[in-house]
Amino acid sequence: MFIDIHVHPAFFEPINQDEQREELRHRELDIHRNGTAPLEHIFNQMRCAGLDRLCLLGQDYTSTVGDTLVSNEEIHQLVGLAPDRFIGFAGADPLAPGAVDRLEYAFADLKLRGVNLHPGRQHFYPADERLEPIYALCEQYDRPVMFHAGLSWEPDTLTRYCHPLCFEEVAARHPKLRICLGHFAWPWVRETAMLMVKYPNVYADTGALYFDCAREFYQQTFTRDIPVTWIDRSLRHQVMFGSNNPRFEQIRMAQALDQLGLRDSTLELIRGGNALEFLGGSL
Repeated sequence: MFIDIHVHPAFFEPINQDEQREELRHRELDIHRNGTAPLEHIFNQMRCAGLDRLCLLGQDYTSTVGDTLVSNEEIHQLVGLAPDRFIGFAGADPLAPGAVDRLEYAFADLKLRGVNLHPGRQHFYPADERLEPIYALCEQYDRPVMFHAGLSWEPDTLTRYCHPLCFEEVAARHPKLRICLGHFAWPWVRETAMLMVKYPNVYADTGALYFDCAREFYQQTFTRDIPVTWIDRSLRHQVMFGSNNPRFEQIRMAQALDQLGLRDSTLELIRGGNALEFLGGSL
């Protein structure tokens, strides 16, 4: 099974019936040239890339923007339209009133499989004590955390909150909490690899593509910035395929992954086996 663990469904057509809400998403994500995508288009993209499942991430920026960009209810709606293709993650804003209660509703009632947090956009350090109730709830429900880490192109985003070392205290305090550093925390891929070696509960995804074409960028990042052998021999159980779609195209990243020279058994883990473990062992 091939799983894309990092997809933003902000422009999926079923949740874009409100023009003002669509414009909010274009503005706050700084993505302007795309239209909305019917599910048939999404499914065709999946077929072209060989993908079986997409993990759809909610985005709650209440404390900084005053609203969600993709609400938990919208994620639940999308999963309900294609439960055999979509996996839903809640969005949470830890600094907004009632965040823990809303997240528990997302886990218990909406049956969402994890939570998505963006420290750089929501302006918190991951080890901030105010996050502890969120982490405790994730441990209670055995739900993983997807963090945005490293560079973000979204407006009003501060990269200082997203350095890999900012996540170490969380990994150390909560050894049973599975966390993913999105985008391999680029450009700090060595620091990310260091955390993954030290903490088996730390994962990273491949949703980074900031220069050149996917093949060239992946070759630079995963064979030169860090040796490909680090992934193939030591990190093979902690790396997951992620595309950060719609900002980047899934098919090109899937092809670039195939061209890294990894063993077939490692590729199978990155394509889906590790995501299954990250999600708790089953779909």
